[in-house]
Amino acid sequence: MRIDIITVLPEMLNGFINQSILLRAQKNGFAEIYVHNLRDYTEDKHRRVDDYPYGGFAGMVMQCQPIDNCITRLKAERHYDEVIFTSPDGELFNQPMANNLSLCENLIILCGHYKGIDYRIREHLITKEISIGDYVLTGGEIAAAAIADAVVRLIPGVIGDDQSALSDSFQDNLLAAPIYTRPADYNGWKVPDILLSGNEAKIKDWELSQSMERTKRLRPDLLDNYHNDE
Repeated sequence: MRIDIITVLPEMLNGFINQSILLRAQKNGFAEIYVHNLRDYTEDKHRRVDDYPYGGFAGMVMQCQPIDNCITRLKAERHYDEVIFTSPDGELFNQPMANNLSLCENLIILCGHYKGIDYRIREHLITKEISIGDYVLTGGEIAAAAIADAVVRLIPGVIGDDQSALSDSFQDNLLAAPIYTRPADYNGWKVPDILLSGNEAKIKDWELSQSMERTKRLRPDLLDNYHNDE
């Protein structure tokens, strides 16, 4: 998979994509992640990428020209499955969306900034608009980093144990069950006996009941889309 991230603040992303899982994925050939400074694509001598909005609205707006130049140049080199714009008014990012995006070969992620981007870019160049939550950030770099991390870790081989990713919260619209490690008794805080029993069937039942209880208590909205296939 190749991910091209377009931003006005590349320094915010360079450190993140060269750490942990994303660094391992790149070193092992599972992913390529490139950060593009939008200012490199402007035709303005001052490298400006924003201007005042028509209509007298507050704030500044990212201009069409540098975004169009960058995306057009990238698309001239390869096909992209999606051109994503990170925006608080986009479709809410979730695990099923991450699963689908992990099957793609090439993605562009455009980081929003200032008051947003000229809407004509959204109409003509963007194929998917994504929000990571109902709140506003200064820029889309944090959202782009979250999307890249959530997607790349799902690529087979990136995580040593592929089953680990499949058992994460939200994969089946339930929160994950509690997990424990050694020692079994720490200062009187004990691991549930069922997990020490070795009875796989009973452990699986316990895991499901705990997932259901935690989801009902913390994220009851998820149960609307829960389907038990058993």
